[in-house]
Amino acid sequence: MTQSPLHRSGLRDDTTRLQIKEFARKNAANALSVANMVMGISSILSSLNGHHHAACWLVLIGYLLDSADGAVARLLGACSALGAKLDDFSDFTTFGIATALLLRTSDLLDNILCVCYILSVFVRLCFFSSGIPFVYRGLPCVYSSAILASASLLSGGNLALLRIIAVVMIPFMISQNFYPHDRVLESQAWKKAVFAGGVVMVFCSSFPTASVYYMLWSVSFMLFPNSLWSCKGES
Repeated sequence: MTQSPLHRSGLRDDTTRLQIKEFARKNAANALSVANMVMGISSILSSLNGHHHAACWLVLIGYLLDSADGAVARLLGACSALGAKLDDFSDFTTFGIATALLLRTSDLLDNILCVCYILSVFVRLCFFSSGIPFVYRGLPCVYSSAILASASLLSGGNLALLRIIAVVMIPFMISQNFYPHDRVLESQAWKKAVFAGGVVMVFCSSFPTASVYYMLWSVSFMLFPNSLWSCKGES
């Protein structure tokens, strides 16, 4: 029995819809990584054009996107080598180059500090894998970036303060100390609430309130990684 043209058209439509859904499933996390990279590039351009507050704000939005992309990939079963590369590229763009430009002036020493910061982020990403499940080496550069961006917003771009913070963050990032893999969206309810609060803060609150929120979030991970943010005992 031959199929009618209408029936064949319906089958083609169903196949197309399935292909679109599969494409969306495989690339949802990649889209978040690309969005993070776009935030980083936009922050770079904002810094170069003297839009200081916008540059910091874009870094904080990248912070949220970076917290979500891995969780989305694991939830949808779409982890891939391409996704890992995109994540590293976006992290280097947003939390390396874009964040370093928050420190940039015409002074030679400030430019040297920018280069050192970018190189420390590069080293941090190279040592990301520790070989131990749910653990990685060195302070994740996303937290260092959030601390710098928040401090910059709170201090009005006080360069002396930012230089001190950057000098402190560099050894934390390149250290061989172990930090837990902070799967915020795959963890306890309070961590998910922290992420939700971050979304509300960055889109619905003033600069000072959001900056304090992100500062506390990031500093808590840096100072109390195992007692607060460890994955141990979680499903």
